[in-house]
Amino acid sequence: METETLMALGGFLLACFAAASTNAAFKPGPWYESLRKPFWTPPDWLFSVAWTILYLMMAVAGWLVWQDTPDGGDALPLAAFAAQLVLNALWAPVFFGRHRLGLGFTVMVLLWAAVLVNILLFLEVNTVAGLLLVPYLGWVSFAAFLNLGIWVMNAGRDNTAGRPS
Repeated sequence: METETLMALGGFLLACFAAASTNAAFKPGPWYESLRKPFWTPPDWLFSVAWTILYLMMAVAGWLVWQDTPDGGDALPLAAFAAQLVLNALWAPVFFGRHRLGLGFTVMVLLWAAVLVNILLFLEVNTVAGLLLVPYLGWVSFAAFLNLGIWVMNAGRDNTAGRPS
């Protein structure tokens, strides 16, 4: 593999894990632990395992599309990839940082739509890349329903007192 190709893969990995860094910066903490959650809420450790695998798959998908669009080609699929990464990075500061359950759900719905568009655009360029994002869409779907469940079960606690300033 040539240097440029390896550097590009490194760039996609860096971009995906930079988006993930907001989850490290905005951890659940006592506020989240105090919320009522649906009975089907997975254990906390599962989120980091699932997201690590998904971020690796996302990086490979982006890299495959980059490889198949020489000289910049059609920039729309990679722009969609960047847009969904931004929405992905936005959720933790909104939900865990600002304690905005409803706004967190809104971000999740937008993220879901962005990932779907990203899959469709990637499938046009590289089938494997598009398919690599399908588990991501499944996990975002699950996370959106979990966010919705937490929001509904904790009505009136959106942006509550005790929020960090």
